[in-house]
Amino acid sequence: MSKLKSTLGIVAIAFITLTVMSCKDNNKDQNKTDVDHSEMNHDNSDGNHDSDKKDMAMSGNGNSEAILNDYFNLKDALVADDNAKAKELGASLATSLGKLDVSSYTDTQKTDLKDIIEDTVEHAEHISESDIAHQREHFKILSEGVTDMVAITGTKNTLYQQFCPMYDGGSNWLSRSKDVKNPYYGSKMLTCGKVQNEIN
Repeated sequence: MSKLKSTLGIVAIAFITLTVMSCKDNNKDQNKTDVDHSEMNHDNSDGNHDSDKKDMAMSGNGNSEAILNDYFNLKDALVADDNAKAKELGASLATSLGKLDVSSYTDTQKTDLKDIIEDTVEHAEHISESDIAHQREHFKILSEGVTDMVAITGTKNTLYQQFCPMYDGGSNWLSRSKDVKNPYYGSKMLTCGKVQNEIN
């Protein structure tokens, strides 16, 4: 029995070492050249709700852009390890999400947007009253909701869906820049991750 435990311990240590090295190697590659992002497979674990990729629309309305602005400010606060600022921005995001005007969308889109907004507001509110570790847990799910919203509303600017393989089995977020600044680890592993998708 002790032999089995020691074998499992060695396997676990090897797995952790390989995962950390893969993240470090990716950062080195990213600094040298533009990373080839086509190799990343998409499945439900990478934050996409649907296995069939949604086509991103080309135009966004002012309300969805206001939501994105608040989202990016919140992301930046988490990148900077700023718990107090993230609380404040979580509350702002909850407010802007609640103001989204869905009247110009189809009935199906309205239903989808209302569901997305309801769930996402809940996570933004949790962020407004949590410690930074808990904020990051909610930011992961909130990012999925904002990505789903953008799939319906579109966006005026090019966005980059980025992916960290290390956080919670793999986690996505959106960014205005190709440069990876990881909101899940902040200063601990600032550049861990890669661009998965370009949304324009």
